[in-house]
Amino acid sequence: MAAPSSPARIALLDDHPMFRQGLRYILQSLPYVAVVEEASTLPGLLAICAHQLPDVLLLDMQMPGADGAEVAQQLLGQYPDLKIIVLSMFSADKYITQMMKLGVRSYLPKDANQEELIQALEGVLTTGHHFTPRISRALMRGLQQPTRPPSAKLQEQEQFTPREQEVLRLICEGCTAAEIAAHLFISRRTVEGHWQKLLEKTGAPNAAGLVGFAAKHGLLES
Repeated sequence: MAAPSSPARIALLDDHPMFRQGLRYILQSLPYVAVVEEASTLPGLLAICAHQLPDVLLLDMQMPGADGAEVAQQLLGQYPDLKIIVLSMFSADKYITQMMKLGVRSYLPKDANQEELIQALEGVLTTGHHFTPRISRALMRGLQQPTRPPSAKLQEQEQFTPREQEVLRLICEGCTAAEIAAHLFISRRTVEGHWQKLLEKTGAPNAAGLVGFAAKHGLLES
């Protein structure tokens, strides 16, 4: 994935100073990160957002006295363009599904390594999301409806071209536009065109919505 071309403002919301310092150290080493701002409380973060909205927020899901989902919902209700990457000790499907459905752009375990963090950040900055296989599996398991009649599944498939179905499957596997282009031997611009068509046809707001649609309608069953 190509590194972001524009300087980025990153905000951190976490109540552990040492964890924030570690994240700051990593982020400040990246050439495209211009500003890193920290907050240990939601009011502190809201003050940062009121001054200037960050390009990406790294959000701790476990804040003292605050539920991560409620914090994300409040932030996105007030700042719908805010791109959130959740950092969490919880890896159960229900937590991932809940946060992705709220509109966060990626979900990482707190024990993710530096490379995984950078990949997520670059994915969100360049494409608006970072969709990992772990997120895809969680959404598909959470939304799968195996009792859906086969005829209904075929009807859903008929609205997509064969190429769109290929792109949809690769999106659901967590591939980026660049990775899909390389896999299908087509240009990234062509992939982005198919991606946009899929969003329009399904009414999904983002890649998480596409995976949810595919799982719900049985489009990924072999």
